[in-house]
Amino acid sequence: MTESAIPVVLGVIGGSGVYQMEGVEVVREHSLGTPFGRPSDMVVEARVSGQQVFFLPRHGRGHRLLPSEVNYRANIHALKQLGVTHVLAVSAVGIMKEHIKPGDMVLPDQLFDRTRGVRASTFFGEGIAGHVGFADPFCEELRQVVARAARAKGATVHEGGVYICMEGPQFSTRAESHFYRREVDAAVIGMTALPEAKLAREAEMCYALLAMGTDYDCWHETEEDVSVEAVLGILKANAALANATVSEVARLLPATSDCECLSAARFAIITAREAISARVKERLGVLYGKYF
Repeated sequence: MTESAIPVVLGVIGGSGVYQMEGVEVVREHSLGTPFGRPSDMVVEARVSGQQVFFLPRHGRGHRLLPSEVNYRANIHALKQLGVTHVLAVSAVGIMKEHIKPGDMVLPDQLFDRTRGVRASTFFGEGIAGHVGFADPFCEELRQVVARAARAKGATVHEGGVYICMEGPQFSTRAESHFYRREVDAAVIGMTALPEAKLAREAEMCYALLAMGTDYDCWHETEEDVSVEAVLGILKANAALANATVSEVARLLPATSDCECLSAARFAIITAREAISARVKERLGVLYGKYF
């Protein structure tokens, strides 16, 4: 353990079914408030493969929230309060590449933002200015662990590629789908990775995405256009594989980490310290108290 290494704690953001898998011991449920409102639901603390893991259903139990209604800031802040250092996001995505098949797992390494700015995407503002690097939005250390875990459980894994994050809740038009393939060279398309990934970086957490390919959006000439029925069918078929991957990630993660993601905001704050009010320091204490 190096001097800068800290204990690793895994948090999983996904569907509520993820923590209802075999072999998971639920320890307790945490009902948390944050300076940014309440998270999507209670955070479930469990033991998985002998490790402490925190689970948060992104859309609330029963899938009550649209992607644009999710309080991403509160979700990330709640996990930070509980000591989470590594966040694995699990979500369904549309497929934008011919070689990726429904049921395959994708671990993107880039993001392209097509949301409309209605989602709060930073902890900064309202009296404090800060900027973090986001050139590589996913943690490579965690991505490699997730890839190993998914393959160990028999998944077909595609590493790398661009995740297009659209606003939703409607699926793409055919023109948009062809544009994303041609101009962005997108691998997958979804509605939730942003601002989740941005906020995880600001909160100094390692973040990786396990994307479950469910459909070919609407660009494919010989496959049916995306439908809710098709998406749900693939998700149900892949639930056990995704759950097994989460369990394996918990087992494979190192006990400590000194990944640079864990100090991503070290030089982010550009507001003079004497100009930061007590109110701001209190609001952001969980995130940046050590820098105040």
